[in-house]
Amino acid sequence: MFKTRVTEILGIEYPIIQGGMMWVSCPKLAAAVSNAGGLGILVSAAYASGKELREDIRKTKSLTDKPFGVNLSLFPAMRPLPNEEYIEVLIEEGVPVVETSGFKAPDEYLPRLREGNVKVIHKCAAVKHAQTAERVGVDMVAVVGVENGGATGMVDVTTFVLVPATVNALSLPVIAGGGVADARGFVAALALGAEGVVIGTRFMATHEAPLHPKFKKWLLRSKETDTTLVMRSIRNTHRVLKNKAAEKALEMEQRGATLEELATVIGGGEAAKAFKDGELEAGIAGCGQVVGLIDEIVSTKEVIDGIVAGAGEILQRLEGTLTPR
Repeated sequence: MFKTRVTEILGIEYPIIQGGMMWVSCPKLAAAVSNAGGLGILVSAAYASGKELREDIRKTKSLTDKPFGVNLSLFPAMRPLPNEEYIEVLIEEGVPVVETSGFKAPDEYLPRLREGNVKVIHKCAAVKHAQTAERVGVDMVAVVGVENGGATGMVDVTTFVLVPATVNALSLPVIAGGGVADARGFVAALALGAEGVVIGTRFMATHEAPLHPKFKKWLLRSKETDTTLVMRSIRNTHRVLKNKAAEKALEMEQRGATLEELATVIGGGEAAKAFKDGELEAGIAGCGQVVGLIDEIVSTKEVIDGIVAGAGEILQRLEGTLTPR
């Protein structure tokens, strides 16, 4: 069911990919997604060294015999990221898929990834960036609309428009992200021409996500109107949950704060306090507008099974609405 070029290239059962999320994408979650038929993702930027990444790759392999991937961040970072070291480790460990995300295409890393037989998904937020990724030779492109949690790019195009526009412009498989949390979003993405979906926020609200119980309860009581966009002044727009940290960041941006000043609020250490320690006002917390559709904490398998079963029911219902000419 739902066989696409994405499932064939990645060797997975369903075209459902867990997006790379800082402080969220851990071995337990990634393995659970892969075991349920999707593609789990670890985030390399969460590790100080290739050695630490290797440990969690091996832990993930101990939890699943299915394919999973590693995200490589191409965004500007407060500390230099040893991406080449990460790449050597993931190739040595036989990780079959890399998700790259950021301002630029991953052309500098593609030759080594190709040598290592690694499939590359580039995630971006604009048609022109997707076209560049296709030109340099990635295997598929994921595009995320402005509804997306975390990085949203600078063009502010919705998923409903961005996906078909990208499909029209590319010959590669396109994966849709931003606003997908259930069977309805999944079927809509396929109808728009996507051959898979990337899901982040919904997987945050699962038993396997390594988040503080207070944070998960925050997700459940949040509505689709409870997120905001920050970091636009430094051209790195992110959608986050509304809290004191987000309000402070916006105030600082309005008065022209420098990156160094903003780092005291938007830095990863402060964000970790919100995600891991339940200090909900401490740092910014990436989250999509789709949070308004989430009303319970369930297992990752229940999320994926629900999407697949629900999609089948939707397609049957739609078929019943067709009348012969």
